[in-house]
Amino acid sequence: MLNIHISESSFRDLRDYIYDNSGIYVSDSKKYLIENRLSRILQEKKLNSFEDYIKLLKFSPNGDELTRLFDAVTTNETYFFREPQQLNVFSESIFPKVFEQKKGVKNIRIWSAACSTGEEPYTISMMLMEKHLSTNQFEILASDLSTGVLESAKRAIYNSYSVRNIPESYHKKYFTISGQSYTLNASVKNTVKFMKANLIDNKNLKSFRGMDIIFCRNVLIYFDTKSKQKVVSNLYDSLNPGGYLLIGSSESLHNVTRAFRPCVIDKVIMYQKV
Repeated sequence: MLNIHISESSFRDLRDYIYDNSGIYVSDSKKYLIENRLSRILQEKKLNSFEDYIKLLKFSPNGDELTRLFDAVTTNETYFFREPQQLNVFSESIFPKVFEQKKGVKNIRIWSAACSTGEEPYTISMMLMEKHLSTNQFEILASDLSTGVLESAKRAIYNSYSVRNIPESYHKKYFTISGQSYTLNASVKNTVKFMKANLIDNKNLKSFRGMDIIFCRNVLIYFDTKSKQKVVSNLYDSLNPGGYLLIGSSESLHNVTRAFRPCVIDKVIMYQKV
């Protein structure tokens, strides 16, 4: 399969279109990556140029083409129990603190923003179930920009790479294993509600108000400073007072916002809404 060449002007147009619709910034160094990943779509659609592809994107009656574009330019790499030290701090320190503050009057609301294929929210759910909490004591919402990864998350069938960090006891308790295929049990699947959401669109995020804890890990790396500020502002608005935001261990809100109070527990940094 031959790649279709993308001109400098078309690359800039496509980059601007991606940025305007998602806040994702595509650097010049990604030009050939974009060309390689999108050439297959152009050939499938029998398009002769990226100019024609951009027209298709702009005049497509539904969001399917836009979703495929986002899938092509982002890396949806994720797996169960990613960044375990952070998860342990959530489970052993943050969640109990929020639970005590609410005194069991209301359930704890957790949002996995940019959840990809679901490993993160399902990990959170299993960890809470291991605490012998009933499913009416917590609520987990999970969102992503991509319809494709959300459909995969709802199926909840994973390969050996995705489950490689899962403790053996969890394998036996929460999965049905067939060869190299790991199917998550309905008891866990039913605790997570998946929704499509664009993190830079505050109108799109009204369903996510009143959160106690938000996971938005390894997502901000895709945004420039302006988009980071917009996303983080939206996350701030979605949190209850005293709520917590957890971002990736390699990420920082330094030079993005001072609205949150940084907290350090066991060398893990998280951010609290004050």
